[in-house]
Amino acid sequence: MFVHDAQPMRVVFGAGAVDRVAEETDRLGLRRVLVLSTPRQGALAARVTALLGGRAAGTFDGARMHVPVTSVAAAEAAVAATGADGCLAIGGGSTIGLAKALSLRLGLPSVVVPTTYAGSEMTPIWGLTEDGRKTTGRDPVVLPRAVVYDPDLTHALPAAVSGPSGLNAIAHAVEALYAPDGTPVVSALAERGVRDLASALPVVVADGTDADARSRALEGAWLCGACLGATTMGLHHKLCHALGGMLDLPHAETHAIVLPHVAAYNLPVVPEADAVLRRALDTDDVAAALRDLARQVGVPDGLRALGVDHADLARVVDEVLAAPYRNPRAPTRGDLETLLEAAWRGGS
Repeated sequence: MFVHDAQPMRVVFGAGAVDRVAEETDRLGLRRVLVLSTPRQGALAARVTALLGGRAAGTFDGARMHVPVTSVAAAEAAVAATGADGCLAIGGGSTIGLAKALSLRLGLPSVVVPTTYAGSEMTPIWGLTEDGRKTTGRDPVVLPRAVVYDPDLTHALPAAVSGPSGLNAIAHAVEALYAPDGTPVVSALAERGVRDLASALPVVVADGTDADARSRALEGAWLCGACLGATTMGLHHKLCHALGGMLDLPHAETHAIVLPHVAAYNLPVVPEADAVLRRALDTDDVAAALRDLARQVGVPDGLRALGVDHADLARVVDEVLAAPYRNPRAPTRGDLETLLEAAWRGGS
């Protein structure tokens, strides 16, 4: 017996799908839509604003990594000033995270257009950062009402972003495979999602204009995100949330660096998850295959390459132990110190 939570959002997938954003907002009955983006996504924000026409109430380009509460407060002020009855988020995890925060705090419905492989649009998980600490939770109210996947929008995603972003998505599937609430449905989605991303990412990094690879990578990110959306998080996400919130590290790169080390720690005690990943990656050593993939797609070599001071690792260990997530193995302080030391040094 098992229980599978299928998330209720609508998905529109395909080249040129972004042209349907007005149709999607109309379907939800939205009349004054606030367009959300980061400062660097201004051109895309302008594009969807034009597509929305008179439905667009305004734009807010203050989305930031790890969703600082200051950015959320500024976005809330923009909602009030424009009288927005919904939002359209275009971009990666930072912008989608801001849309989730507005849904959580204001009940604002959202349509999202992902342009990276974060996969967070498929999860009811929200996160807010304040005073160097990232707080997360789960609430179905933060789920987008519709997700518009347009692979064409990812063609401009630089190789340096595409690779880590895809590994971040794979991390969602890896953790879902050994989550206490995993199901056969999750296992099937995870295997397909990891296989799609692992095969597509090296091609995407070598040739960002390859339409087939871009489409497979985006579909893989969707499936991997859906895995995390149906399950609970484990040690990998706890470590990355602590590292990112405390040290303001780039989200995708942090996940990509930490993933092989957590896989090496957890998979020996979860043979079913290990078997799925061996098939998906066509390997006898999942952790080694993840390290190889990370090198192929240009993931920075170790946390120290992100500027992490070795002395900060002890604070991260304290944070993880203070509020641990459920995990197949309950890590000791020594386990965490060893794992983080290896992730910090990088290399083999």
